Amino acid sequence: MRNGVKTALVGGVFTVMVGVAGYGAVNLYNGVTGGNTASADAKPSSGPVTDEEVADTVGKFFKAWSAGKADAAANLTNDNAAAAKVLASFAGADITKVRIEQGKAAGATVPFAVSATVTYEGKSKPLAYKSELKVVRGETTGAALVDWEPTVVHPELKEGDTFAVGQADDPQIRIVDRRGKVLTAEKYPSLAPVFDHLMTTYGDKAGGKPGLELWIERADQTAYNTTLVTLAKGEPGKLRTTLSATAQAAAEKAVQSKAKSSVVAIQPSTGEVLAMANQEPGDNVAFMGRLAPGSTMKIVTAATLIDNGVAGPGTSIPCPHTIVYRSQTFGNLPGLKANENATLAENFSRSCNTGFIKGIAHDDLNDNSLTQEAAKFGIGAEWHTGIPSYDGSVPPADTSDRGANAIGQGVVQMSPLNMASIVATVKGGGAFRQPVIVDSSYGVQRATASGITPGTASQLAQMMRTTARYGSGKPAVGHLGGDVGAKTGSAEVAGQSKPNSWFAGFRGDIAVAAVVIEGGRGGESAGPIVARVLGAGY
Repeated sequence: MRNGVKTALVGGVFTVMVGVAGYGAVNLYNGVTGGNTASADAKPSSGPVTDEEVADTVGKFFKAWSAGKADAAANLTNDNAAAAKVLASFAGADITKVRIEQGKAAGATVPFAVSATVTYEGKSKPLAYKSELKVVRGETTGAALVDWEPTVVHPELKEGDTFAVGQADDPQIRIVDRRGKVLTAEKYPSLAPVFDHLMTTYGDKAGGKPGLELWIERADQTAYNTTLVTLAKGEPGKLRTTLSATAQAAAEKAVQSKAKSSVVAIQPSTGEVLAMANQEPGDNVAFMGRLAPGSTMKIVTAATLIDNGVAGPGTSIPCPHTIVYRSQTFGNLPGLKANENATLAENFSRSCNTGFIKGIAHDDLNDNSLTQEAAKFGIGAEWHTGIPSYDGSVPPADTSDRGANAIGQGVVQMSPLNMASIVATVKGGGAFRQPVIVDSSYGVQRATASGITPGTASQLAQMMRTTARYGSGKPAVGHLGGDVGAKTGSAEVAGQSKPNSWFAGFRGDIAVAAVVIEGGRGGESAGPIVARVLGAGY
């Protein structure tokens, strides 16, 4: 079993050598013939090596090497310990039928070509490459010796490197989408940090079969091992995700249109994540953001009013310009007209803050009501999505936060993942299906929650449809066909010149939520991002 890391060489260095044209006069050495064994009658013990000495030393060295006699070949070099280690690894790596074809010497420098066969577990492949050596005078003996360099045995060898043959460490792993299409970080940059976590956590479950290879084992443990010959290709493992390549491509393109933007798409019927993207991939706001969700929180607030019998979509709840509640003054977005005859559904579709403050202030509700309703959507549960994620938080309100929490300000915190999941619960008929990004066979234990009733889900979905077709969501998603719903939002943040833009919506069996930091109104910045992903499908 090989260790370390590896990379396959490319280019012509290690291609099978068809011939050695251009070498000029050549001598052939192998383990049978013995090659050229010319000798000189008188061998000087000093001065430059002679042509006869070069021919004699090279002939003996090539003969011993090609015959697999590592010690004999090493003794013909000026560093027999280092040479013996490398030559022994060459012979021990199941490299046989070694033929060395000598080129025309240039003084003491001799070029040559090696061809051989590598065999392991019944698989055989040729090995061929070119190199050169130099003959020098031994400092102590005066004998003509091969000037040892690891490159003598192979041009890619470095000091301490050896040859090895066997099974590659691990099979290649491909991360694939829900239909088996390969996903890459190059094509989907937002997924790069996700892939790192998935490989670490689930790589051992990806299957596959390692290949058989001859490689250079690097002495430097930080360097890549180098594959010389692939005897048998491995079968790549597949790490299966719930992602959709179609939706992911749309999400990647969408977030590039707005700085500091993030988006998540979920399939309501399953809770499976279809796409997640961040304009800044290193900061996974899509899954880990802890942000005030603004008026997208009104989906949960409306559910609170419905479930506690405070109001239904047709219940009259006035929408004044401003309202004072618990010493705080709340107003609406600029341009929103007051409507004393508004209903809950109208306040929802126009995103009237004051109407929702009136609703949450009802005597039948308490400071825990919104927290308890959010828990039905799984907010605050211990989510296990397959990668690190935030579960959302709607703490019980203190004296001043109850009104602010109802409109997604105060101490409420959400990520796009959380908001997309809330929409998915609505569109999925009220059942909470905790989002996951990996195949169910990997044993991820999802968090559970009671969900909301089908009746409540139906009323919320209808209000979202009205918002998409006639309300604040129309400019962003009103052009989309099919069953479309939406909720806009913007969240004021201390120290920012503009609020964060939020938008959440559904179309068919897709639920999407997006945020744009300092993007302004929800329909203007986050809305087009959601629209692009909804329009792409999966």
